[in-house]
Amino acid sequence: MTETEILGWAGTVTAVVLGLPQLVRLARTRNVEGLSLPAWQAFLAVNLGWTAHGIAIGQASQVVASALSLLSTVPILYLMSRQLKRSFLLTLAPGLGLAALMVLIDQLFGSGAYGAVAIIPAVLANAGQSVALVRDRHVDGVSVLFLILAVVNQVIWLAWALLVPDTGTIIAATTTGIIALFNLAWYTARVLGLPPIPSRQAARRSPQRE
Repeated sequence: MTETEILGWAGTVTAVVLGLPQLVRLARTRNVEGLSLPAWQAFLAVNLGWTAHGIAIGQASQVVASALSLLSTVPILYLMSRQLKRSFLLTLAPGLGLAALMVLIDQLFGSGAYGAVAIIPAVLANAGQSVALVRDRHVDGVSVLFLILAVVNQVIWLAWALLVPDTGTIIAATTTGIIALFNLAWYTARVLGLPPIPSRQAARRSPQRE
């Protein structure tokens, strides 16, 4: 087995198990504090988009990783929609629409263009989680193991993409990995006592409540 294949299947394993710690925590606690719904909607688009991209470039490990990741992403969205009292189908709609756009661009313009566009949902997913970690009053609903695996997964896929090489994956893995590392660091700071940074609107309302 080549180095590329080893890294590809290592990325597959980490991607498949990536969402499981968060799914288990959410199913056990029903606590969504610190979780971002837009982030998980974007993760849905990422899973679907990269499944299609893996098929397009003939990389089985990428297909398996992204497709099996749906087994945690979709249930997480279902549980979040239940807790937030939202329609499950409407909750899925933004992710499905964004995934369709990603696939269309990949087919029409190729891997480089796809990689540039694929940054958008990847950044939305991780940056959306960043906002929740920064602003939410509590982060008890977030699984630290999920955040750790998110960093590890992007490092593996970056190494894989450099060996293949695949421009789309290099661009996306680098950008996403930086944000995933920020999320882990900020979560750690919150657990250690760093207070939330409320939005301006929330800050304006706070004195009125007091």
